[in-house]
Amino acid sequence: MPRRKEVPPLQRLCLENVAGNMSCLWLKDYADKYLDEYHFRYIMGPFSELAGSVVQELLQLMGQSGRLTRPMLHLLLVPHLTQLSLSTCPKLVTKAITDIITVRCKNLSFLDLRGCSRIPADSLVDLAELLPGLLKLNLSGTQCNTAVLSAVGSSCRRLRELDISACARLSGSSLLHLAYDSTAGAFCCPALQVLAASDLEPSASGQDLLWALVFLLLALPSLKSLASSLVTDAVCLVHHQDFRRAQIPLHFPSLEELARRHRAPSFTGEGSAKLTLPLREMLEVSEESLPAICAACPYVARATVFLADRPGKGQSPLLSWHRLAHLTLSCQETRHLGELLPLASTQGSQLQTLSLGGFSLKDPLSFPTLLSHCPNLRELSASFCAPQLPSCHWEAGANGDGGLDLDVGLLPLRKFPRLCDFRLIFSAPDTPWPSLHAAVLSATLLPLLRNSPCLETLELIHMSFPLDGLFQKVLETPSTPLAHLRKLSLAHSQVSAQTAHLLLSSESQLGQLDLQGCPDVTRGDYDQLLRRVRRERLDLLVLWR
Repeated sequence: MPRRKEVPPLQRLCLENVAGNMSCLWLKDYADKYLDEYHFRYIMGPFSELAGSVVQELLQLMGQSGRLTRPMLHLLLVPHLTQLSLSTCPKLVTKAITDIITVRCKNLSFLDLRGCSRIPADSLVDLAELLPGLLKLNLSGTQCNTAVLSAVGSSCRRLRELDISACARLSGSSLLHLAYDSTAGAFCCPALQVLAASDLEPSASGQDLLWALVFLLLALPSLKSLASSLVTDAVCLVHHQDFRRAQIPLHFPSLEELARRHRAPSFTGEGSAKLTLPLREMLEVSEESLPAICAACPYVARATVFLADRPGKGQSPLLSWHRLAHLTLSCQETRHLGELLPLASTQGSQLQTLSLGGFSLKDPLSFPTLLSHCPNLRELSASFCAPQLPSCHWEAGANGDGGLDLDVGLLPLRKFPRLCDFRLIFSAPDTPWPSLHAAVLSATLLPLLRNSPCLETLELIHMSFPLDGLFQKVLETPSTPLAHLRKLSLAHSQVSAQTAHLLLSSESQLGQLDLQGCPDVTRGDYDQLLRRVRRERLDLLVLWR
């Protein structure tokens, strides 16, 4: 049965009570007497006795509800905070607040100032210089400039993650100061692994930022993720080692010098040293640039690839990514799913997340075959073009179950012990389906839903064959399938209110049921479902229109 309404945890109730009485009780004396008179290094009070994680949760609670004020911030910036996020109250964060942070919060390892655009750049420099123990820093949407990046690079030697996206005062040349201190003649940020530098304004020629990214790729030895729309082009330049057009200031190392420091000891047949990067993530990769990306970044574990109109010739370069665990493939034009079977047979067992878009099921067995190669998936999202064979339409079987009489044992399916999220979406919902495709897909979903004990999110959208029989067979399984299901969407699919009531009677954790656009669910059915939810006090949101 879906979850019943639960009482909030005691800690949450206590924090709600504190948040509701902050103005009239907890900060009244401080706000009346001391707020604008002194800048205290420490404030002895009730919040100094709370664990830092609880203080941060209270900050988030009041920030998200719009109740946080400047005097509240003064009281809650306690010395034992190790994590501080002020992104929920950016308008309150000024130079005065950052001065308090630098004085009181010396133990911070995580600081999130996302969107805090009222902090002057000089104060950000002070933060970086006085908080050298930072491991994660988010400065996106702030007044971060070259001086700030120079301070971060020189002072925050332990920094692992940095976000400087959407900082209008940064240019391509600013990024060089993050990786190299030209005054001291020393490299910076040796531990930086994740850098987000999206939405930065390139120079008029568009080359300034591109060559700066090349510099970062070669100068930061631990960099595993670089978020930028130009990162693919930068990696290709590194692979081809053609730096003749690069314009790097004289007081910085040249790209050729960085390449010599970065080269691996092995050599190619042409005698030039092989240059590889430690990147673990590559997003927005075109199929045309895929060979160069795979050669330069052999350790990639997460990738998003845009496939061209026509299949590539020969073996896919993706086969060289032996650590690939998270893969997104999107087609510009429709491609057959069967093209992915060689890749799935080789690397499918190591895939944890797989997202597919724009493929067609010309061969109805290609989908279950693909699944059989990926038994360790945690997330699967597939958006397919609906199968179209005008000469052969779907016809309901004797039980109206869309062909579930197909022998499931003939399909090459396994158990999916780790699968948590499964999304299957078809386009062209009004097009009749061939009977074979409907039968194979139904017979594929049956064992998948039965043998995925960790499934929490299930979306079956635009299914053009009846699903009632499928869910009836799944839920009558003795092993209690779908016991952990929390979110179910059957939008625009052929399912009736009978299945909805069956799900409400099942052993699950269902908290959201989406029946929008289902032609067999009427307004009366929806009202009846709502009455049952209220009568049984279920914590369930039912969507319908």
